[in-house]
Amino acid sequence: MSEIQSEIQSDKQAEIPAEIQAEIHAEIHADPAVPTTPTVRFADFGLSPDILRALNDQGYVHPTPIQAEAIPVVLQGRDVMGAAQTGTGKTAGFSLPIIQLLLAHANNSASPARHPVRALILTPTRELADQVAENVKAYCRHTPLRSTVVFGGVDIAPQTAALRSGIEIVIATPGRLLDHVQQKTLNLSQTQILVMDEADRMLDMGFLPDLQRIINLLPKERQNLMFSATFSGEIKKLASTFLRNPVTIEVARSNATADNVTQTMYHVNEQAKAEAVSYIIRERNLKQVIVFSNTKIGASKLARHLENEGVKASAIHGDKTQNERMAALEAFKQGEIEVLVATDVAARGLDIAELPCVINFDLPYNAEDYVHRIGRTGRAGASGDAISLYADKDERLLVDIEKMIKYKFVRAELTGFVAKPSSGERERSGRGSDRRSDRSGERGSDGRGAPSGRSLQHTRSAYTSTPTSPSRREKIDPWFLKPYEPTLVAEVAASNVTPAGGVSKPPKVKLAALLGGLPKRQ
Repeated sequence: MSEIQSEIQSDKQAEIPAEIQAEIHAEIHADPAVPTTPTVRFADFGLSPDILRALNDQGYVHPTPIQAEAIPVVLQGRDVMGAAQTGTGKTAGFSLPIIQLLLAHANNSASPARHPVRALILTPTRELADQVAENVKAYCRHTPLRSTVVFGGVDIAPQTAALRSGIEIVIATPGRLLDHVQQKTLNLSQTQILVMDEADRMLDMGFLPDLQRIINLLPKERQNLMFSATFSGEIKKLASTFLRNPVTIEVARSNATADNVTQTMYHVNEQAKAEAVSYIIRERNLKQVIVFSNTKIGASKLARHLENEGVKASAIHGDKTQNERMAALEAFKQGEIEVLVATDVAARGLDIAELPCVINFDLPYNAEDYVHRIGRTGRAGASGDAISLYADKDERLLVDIEKMIKYKFVRAELTGFVAKPSSGERERSGRGSDRRSDRSGERGSDGRGAPSGRSLQHTRSAYTSTPTSPSRREKIDPWFLKPYEPTLVAEVAASNVTPAGGVSKPPKVKLAALLGGLPKRQ
């Protein structure tokens, strides 16, 4: 932290009074549950009046702790590794100083050459890219700077037209960005600032080769920023390859969860999880909740189950088109959908105001994803509930989560919930009772369990006549029940036998007979 204090005293931040610097230092070390720093204002950072005007339009006056610490450091041109709990405003922590730094190059020229790409913001998912782009656009509203977002799953033509018109700030996913580079619609040779948002998620999704290709396309002299809610060992290793003497900003304990989110663990049988989710939604009268599933198929099945239970639900996952996913998110934000069932594709960066609850239908395989999942609720200092369902097979995943967040959960049972027997269990129990009754009916009169002739005949007829499930027994083709018939080859050989005393000739067998085919009988 001494590095931060010494750098704040630099010439670029000389206009910040000493008392304001002291307030910043005090506030960024305060309780992380505090959503803002009331004694510090955005105007104290020396931001442009155009940026302050945009912040006033959004109703932002005081920065959050991560913003209060990150903005002065980014304005100095230092490389940064920023870690903060999800929902604390990391996006504004790097976008506001970037806009301030790029205002020196802002112009109203219509020439695309006067608007090269000067800042590149990489995100792991389309939803997060779209949300960051909305925030950047709002902050740039009163400035000449241009921004756009590019991601896959949608038509590339509008993105190409926007890039060719000249853009200073590009928000992108790695794959689609490289598509534009390959089509020569994007030039990164003048990029001054690189931002990796949710960098750990990009590594989890296998973007490391793409990230290395993108880094090689950028100028050597640039500013690098990495922001995420969690920083694993792999992320720190990646950071060491391209960050130069970075300032580590961490306003909360690493991999921590917010104190204003109530976390509950319910032990539920694996087959009863879907019914348990319906029960929780009904009992708590939840009108807006995100339910997380580990698989795409599981998300779709759970959404259909909730629809059958009378709950307005929709699923978003990687098999959905981008337009379908964005339409579902918009409907959820507008209250048209009560439950959004999602895979981890939606666990990062989604900012839904006043989301009261999230439910983990499946515990995540990666313990760090738990932090991001429950971070969808309790944002900006509001309270929220995080409910997780776990079965016996999930005990190891639960222990991994406890080790990472350093918190011991109280295993509880879902009070008042009674699981209905599944159709498979009812079918198995029915078949078991039928078999028991059949065995009791097959016993002979001698008392030794040997069936008599009459009872055996009755049993056989009952077995052959009793209809069974199509999935258990297949229909037999009658052709296979016909008796054996001799082939035509034997008949041809018999007809070629000559009378007694004559010389027999070898039978002439057509080639078709040798190959398994025979001429049709007349």
